[in-house]
Amino acid sequence: MKINAKMKKAAAVVLILLAGAGIYYFLYRGEVSTDDAAIDGHVVEISPKVAGYIKTVYVKDNQIVKAGDVIMEIDSRDYDLQVKNAQAALQAAQSALAAEKDDAETTLITAPAGVEASQEKVNAARAAWEKAASDKQRMQMLIENGACSQQEYDQAVESEKSARAALQQMQAELNSASSAPSVIAKSNDSVKQLEAQVEKAAAELEQARTNLQYTKITAPIDGRITKKSVEAGAYVQSGTQLCSLVSSNLWVTANFKENQLKGMRPGDKVDISVDAFPNMKLTGVVDSFQAGTGSYFSLFPAENATGNFVKTVQRIPVKIVFNDINNEQLSVLGLGMSVIPTVHLFGAR
Repeated sequence: MKINAKMKKAAAVVLILLAGAGIYYFLYRGEVSTDDAAIDGHVVEISPKVAGYIKTVYVKDNQIVKAGDVIMEIDSRDYDLQVKNAQAALQAAQSALAAEKDDAETTLITAPAGVEASQEKVNAARAAWEKAASDKQRMQMLIENGACSQQEYDQAVESEKSARAALQQMQAELNSASSAPSVIAKSNDSVKQLEAQVEKAAAELEQARTNLQYTKITAPIDGRITKKSVEAGAYVQSGTQLCSLVSSNLWVTANFKENQLKGMRPGDKVDISVDAFPNMKLTGVVDSFQAGTGSYFSLFPAENATGNFVKTVQRIPVKIVFNDINNEQLSVLGLGMSVIPTVHLFGAR
């Protein structure tokens, strides 16, 4: 009798265990979880684009900021002067260009007119020289016949010489005036050079204004300030890391075993518990799977060059995005915090 009672008790215990196992399997058969998971997100390193002394720091560590908020400001006095100098240089270049354009327009009108006037002067000088030459020849015949005095002959010679010199001068002026096309072209070249100088001055002014704007260092995205490493009065070079900005767009990177991915699909619901805050319950959905195992993309991926291959279960990083995180939860969550995601597989629902 005692043996039968013990057997009945043992059988009852076995039935209870089997029933519990069955209930557990029925309730959790469609769930997959891992403790190899952490909170992930974007991190932007904040650095200045111009050098200078930090004038004001508007933020402190762990402060939440919005995109466009001014984080720090560099002393802008030097950059104000650069803008003023660039403006003065641009105005000078524009004035020189305007004067050269006026000269070019004048040259375009006067140069051709000068050719016509010079040609008329040459024609008049040639006529005067031809008359003087004719008078000289006639006086030479008369003096040979004794029909004129030596003084009259000398005057005719001087008149011819003077008329010839005047003709040569007029021809030289005509030759100079005939270079009007080259003078116009040279004037146009000068205009183009000054136009290029104006463009350069305008670009330098734009760069100076841009550098002045860069003295205000703003947040490129919404997020939280971390690792602030500079205070007011410090001199910083362009590219110096001032602080980090952790994006408010957080997600979970969970490294599931490759044999856990069967039936897992994007859109599967996920329950997420945070190790640091056991009472915090978060939810999310499977977003995507990395195109390769974690070991494949590691700094030193495993290689089997000896042939001593031992098969190991690989892990695949899975991105899980949160459904909704309120500001209170966001303020306590940080990158790298350990979490345990439980995925409700679609195939089991």
